[in-house]
Amino acid sequence: MALKLRSQMPELTGATEWLNGQLTKEDLVGTKPTLIHFWSISCGLCKEAMPNVNDFRDKYKDQLNVIAVHMPRSEKDLDLEEIKKVAAEHEIDQPIFVDNEHKLTDAFENEYVPAYYVFDEEGQLRHFQAGGGGMKMLTKRVNRVLGIKE
Repeated sequence: MALKLRSQMPELTGATEWLNGQLTKEDLVGTKPTLIHFWSISCGLCKEAMPNVNDFRDKYKDQLNVIAVHMPRSEKDLDLEEIKKVAAEHEIDQPIFVDNEHKLTDAFENEYVPAYYVFDEEGQLRHFQAGGGGMKMLTKRVNRVLGIKE
């Protein structure tokens, strides 16, 4: 079972490595809402959804923090060079928390890739969704957290 709505954002600790810069929960909470998305190099749906996530990141860059969490699903997913290569191919230039030991995955109680967690400015979980589709729903929820009328 994933984090419950209104839960506080877990601390961003236990990364095997950070790519594209490192962040802490303190860097995020109190500044602006945050989207944390879990993905894996072995996940076809994740790769299909990535252009949408990137559009999203670019569209809301001044209003929304976006962080990627690489959650390995097999031994092959642990290869750091492969993670870097796939991240570059899919233009994932936001900070990436490489979670080879599943420390953040466990803190989020996350079982899925792709999975999306939207936290408000105070670090409270406002929306969770898993699976490939549903960018419309994610957009709606982010707009609500940002106070944007549709």
